[in-house]
Amino acid sequence: MDNKELIFLAFEAMEKAYAPYSGYKVGAALLTENGKVYTGCNIENAAYGPTNCAERTAFFKAVSEGERHFTAIAVVGGKDGKPHDYFYPCGVCRQVMAEFCGKDFEIITAVSQDDYVSVTLESLLPYGFGPDKLG
Repeated sequence: MDNKELIFLAFEAMEKAYAPYSGYKVGAALLTENGKVYTGCNIENAAYGPTNCAERTAFFKAVSEGERHFTAIAVVGGKDGKPHDYFYPCGVCRQVMAEFCGKDFEIITAVSQDDYVSVTLESLLPYGFGPDKLG
């Protein structure tokens, strides 16, 4: 699957976001090593703390189905579902990625299928704490 296809699936996921408080809708599409894709959207909560990001929704869906090996994730988002800038994962999502992904895991953030940036997990979490630190 190429980046544009993954971005398209992230935009589809963004349409399902539940964001009545912030109005920021986010979608993610997570690619496994075997080519399967798990999507996720952000799900807000009135208490804010129980809110879950799109990236973690996708990861938790995949992990709950037995997946453990991932190659890339596309993330899109914007106020009222209208992307106007690149939307990078928050620190908590980066930490979840560090649990399951290598430093070369690809994170794609996009404004459209033709306007996107690709970075590695290491570039967004250069001194991350992962399972390798526990010996």
